[in-house]
Amino acid sequence: MSLTTNVAMPLITADADSLRHADAVIQSINLPSQGIAVQDPATAETIAHVPDADVEAALEAVGKADAAGADWSNSTLRQRADVLHAWYDKLVAHTEDLAHLISREMGKPLAEARGEVKYGTDFVRWYAEEAVRPAGNFRETPDGGASLLTRRSPVGLAVLITPWNFPLAMATRKIAPALAAGCPVVIKPATLTPLTTYFAVQLAIEAGVPEELIQVITTSKSGAFSEAVLLDPRVRKVSFTGSTPVGRQLLKLASQNVLRSSMELGGNAPLIVFNDADLQRAVEGTFAAKLRNGGQSCIGANRIYVQDGIADDFVAALTERFAQVAVGSGLGQQTGLGALIDDRAVAQMQAYTENAVSLGATLLTGGHGYDSAGNFFAPTVLDRVTEDSDVARSEIFGPIAAIQRFSSEAEAITRANATEFGLAGYVFTENLDRALNVADRLETGIVGINQGVPSNASAPFGGIKQSGLGREGSSEGLEEYENIRFYNVARRATA
Repeated sequence: MSLTTNVAMPLITADADSLRHADAVIQSINLPSQGIAVQDPATAETIAHVPDADVEAALEAVGKADAAGADWSNSTLRQRADVLHAWYDKLVAHTEDLAHLISREMGKPLAEARGEVKYGTDFVRWYAEEAVRPAGNFRETPDGGASLLTRRSPVGLAVLITPWNFPLAMATRKIAPALAAGCPVVIKPATLTPLTTYFAVQLAIEAGVPEELIQVITTSKSGAFSEAVLLDPRVRKVSFTGSTPVGRQLLKLASQNVLRSSMELGGNAPLIVFNDADLQRAVEGTFAAKLRNGGQSCIGANRIYVQDGIADDFVAALTERFAQVAVGSGLGQQTGLGALIDDRAVAQMQAYTENAVSLGATLLTGGHGYDSAGNFFAPTVLDRVTEDSDVARSEIFGPIAAIQRFSSEAEAITRANATEFGLAGYVFTENLDRALNVADRLETGIVGINQGVPSNASAPFGGIKQSGLGREGSSEGLEEYENIRFYNVARRATA
């Protein structure tokens, strides 16, 4: 088998019509001419500016959202659901606009951007449907002296802080349940990819969401923003997706006002391939778990453990699959891997590769950047990575498949759990007992069994250990924005 190793193949350039489409969407958003510059990671070109809000502007947004929230919290469940359904319809109608915008500001290929739009809009539809199914209960006390009614109420103003890697899905995954529960929102998107949030919220207002109910704040002063708004007594909830160190700081701030907190933090996902796995399914599943979003995913396969008996065939097939991926602008027609988010990410991938090779790993394909203004790094396969390598101990967040080998099931589980993180894990085997037993023993909140993309709007997404608190998606995601109350109703004794 011929492998392409350390040869910088030509990059695919953006399709002219796609580029014009993306820029037309940007022009349709009400944005300032100055402020925080937003760049296309495929070209390093500044494509827009967004406001750089100060603390006073952030607190003003809190006040506006809080005021609008009074009426919203008193709206009926059907009213909220109807507005969410209308927002969903708007988002779906603008699928191509959203996909081109995501690709332009974040770098992922259009095909993946369309997939994100589908995933992101699913949360809006799910919570439109969930809004009219309120949780509650009626029960008798054991002694028969009272009846207990449990009800849900909105937790209050929610501050939502989203990352750059899924600019639509991370916003809708938080906004939709907040609105369904009856909560007003202040959302702070990452300044690397804020345009999609602005556009999606613009569509929400067109769909009937009260104009001041969702406040979008962009700022270069994240620390000052967080301290000011989380200490404001009008704020009752914070939801954050991002790194564990930042999550710890936000939890410290949240503790002072005892805020309801949801934290979806870092990951170091193990992916285990057993000897009895279906080779093709394991390769395709690993490819998806690793290269989805350019590897820039918190649930991306990080430590790939392959059992000795299948390892050589698996590594050869995965390497061939990686070597065939076309790299270039996300707006290119044949692009399979787009740009990384910035030049620091490219430098980190290079450093991971060099460190792993210096410690004994074998570079099979990729391992290089490109002579380009954009932030590109080739799909990379490293075999026989040692456990002390930086790439084996860090959340990679890039297109590097770092493969280690193992002998026994017990060894794989021990090594997979040897991390402070516990977001996602993956198991590939044709043995149902093994699949379920290993999944039960993995210390993660999510397990993909014979598949590389386990996320779904109807599933409770979240981790354990240092990977966070709370869940997003499913009915559990709605509960994160609700208070549970009970009424104790005395019963008159009967003769």
